Amino acid sequence: MEETLTGVPGPRDRTVKLPSGIVLEVPKTWRLLPPGDAGLTRRVKSSGPTWTVQEKKGRRTFSKGVYADALTIERIRKELEAERSTETYAKRQASSRVRRDAKQSAYVEDFQAAIVAFLNFDSQYHNLGLKLAKAVSDHATPIGSGTVARTERIPIERRAESAVIAWLRHQTTSYDHLTIPRIAGMRREVRRMLAEESRKLLDSYRRGIPTVASRCPLQVALNTKEKRETDLPAGPQRTVPGSSESSKSNLPSRRSQKPGLPHTKIRR
Repeated sequence: MEETLTGVPGPRDRTVKLPSGIVLEVPKTWRLLPPGDAGLTRRVKSSGPTWTVQEKKGRRTFSKGVYADALTIERIRKELEAERSTETYAKRQASSRVRRDAKQSAYVEDFQAAIVAFLNFDSQYHNLGLKLAKAVSDHATPIGSGTVARTERIPIERRAESAVIAWLRHQTTSYDHLTIPRIAGMRREVRRMLAEESRKLLDSYRRGIPTVASRCPLQVALNTKEKRETDLPAGPQRTVPGSSESSKSNLPSRRSQKPGLPHTKIRR
């Protein structure tokens, strides 16, 4: 069956399982083109029959590659290599990078502005709002990050709100270390509860309520992030105390880092 299809990895090597449940053997003259070179993949897929292999993990779908005729893949690869070696191609790529960088910079600026607008902190906490907006944007806007900030399915205002709540969930609560039972809807309910706590925290800054920085989980998280960035050595990166790569035994507990929000394990 040499036609264009899409499926998931089959039960055996060189097999593809279709949505209908049918398992197909990959033709002997075909081989798998791994993901990673979008230009090559596009040309191979447009040149004839292919079988695209995808795998879903959670809500995201990942490409495992494309099966196609081996000779076709090799021919197109050589054509593309020759094209990419020309000066004209290099200039075109440089221009494309400049356009992408400009577009990305504009989006980051717009996204940070949308976050500041969502936060709407009291004037005495304006600088704190700017610092939080930058922290959330730095995490959420990089191309390929897979965060809500990169989707175009919802308005930027909703993206900004969702990105802030997600950042607070991971940085100011013990969510990442909670033991959550595998019960349908339980993780969603935990997220909802923590989102309520985060919204209450943000609301206190909107109303200008005085707070003690050392006891506020938001300010503690931002100060910790700032300190880690300041402590990073110049030149090649290396593992430093307090970084995510360093031993967890050297890190203060989440309880000491993030006071004021839930730390209790979720039980049945």
